[in-house]
Amino acid sequence: MRLAFEHAEQVFGAEHEALNVKRTVPPLLAAVGLAHDLGNPPFGHQGEKAIQAWFKENFPEDQQREDFMEFDGNAQTFRLLTQLQVLDDRFGFNLTCGTLAGLLKYPSIYGTGDKFGFKKYGVFKSEASTVRTVWQQTGLEAGIRHPLAYVMEACDDIAYSVIDAEDTVKKGYASFYDLMDHLESDAGTDRVVRGVIEQSCKKNEEFKKQKLSSRQLNDISMQMFRVKAIADMIVAATDTFVNNVGTMMDGSIAPGFELIKNSPCAALCKATKGFDARFGFQHRDVLKLELKGANYIGQMMNYLWAAIKVEGENCHPFERFIFNDISDNYRLVYDRSGRDDYDKCQLLCDAISGMNEKFLIRKCDEYAALKTC
Repeated sequence: MRLAFEHAEQVFGAEHEALNVKRTVPPLLAAVGLAHDLGNPPFGHQGEKAIQAWFKENFPEDQQREDFMEFDGNAQTFRLLTQLQVLDDRFGFNLTCGTLAGLLKYPSIYGTGDKFGFKKYGVFKSEASTVRTVWQQTGLEAGIRHPLAYVMEACDDIAYSVIDAEDTVKKGYASFYDLMDHLESDAGTDRVVRGVIEQSCKKNEEFKKQKLSSRQLNDISMQMFRVKAIADMIVAATDTFVNNVGTMMDGSIAPGFELIKNSPCAALCKATKGFDARFGFQHRDVLKLELKGANYIGQMMNYLWAAIKVEGENCHPFERFIFNDISDNYRLVYDRSGRDDYDKCQLLCDAISGMNEKFLIRKCDEYAALKTC
């Protein structure tokens, strides 16, 4: 986005100086970048799948629970920011409508039957009125993304494709040379990929002349790959943003449009993600951790649901203990709701998504020990 400011008049129009975009847009993007993953459950995308699987197993024919059978961390983020952080009102973190619109990756509401070309819904039914207010205040509507949401998505693609590759090598699941071979065989004829390979291998040859261990050589070579790959992707994403900002602003851009996929770096990002999937995400250690995480999430949801569905003074002390262990903020929001089955399911998702991996495992083990006392 910094590079886009070099084209500020083209991007924001002749009034870009009067609108003070160089001062207002960077903090908005910073807030979006910091906040957009806050709703992710433990174990990330695998945690989302575990939550979906639990609901499909426990409520297989219940269409009222569509929000949860297709549970997504992006929608939970919007809920968290607008509802669950209780201050002195009912507006969550009290973020601006521009910030909320900018972090809305999928501008559609569960249950409407229309994802507008995107792969997921982005807002739970419980936040429908809130998002409609956001759209009204920002001149948007269902299916139309805020232009800066495209930037946020591109940053996500750039960061995770490259950083996951670097992590895969750091963990010893693959080597720098495995990555170069994969890029060569998958997209070696692509101009941008060719440039990244040549620059990375050139640096690798220079480092070979130093007295480095194989691990040090791997690490520093991957650092150089990261610098080159991210730099090329940023330029490509920026140029694509500038070239398409007109249709972003008037809402006529193609459904499901993404900056990276429509940029000269599309092949580089796709090939790097392919390396991540093959050598990283399919590694035995990673699969074992994901299995462990899914088991813990399923067990924790069993504990929580048993407590939530019978909450009250007359339930068993074990369920009463667990219910009162849920965040005060989440229970307060639940108390303000209709407390029907939908609201109970939402409290369940709020509680599980508010945990990180270590907390989830520790609490689940604690509950298991208390249940057998």
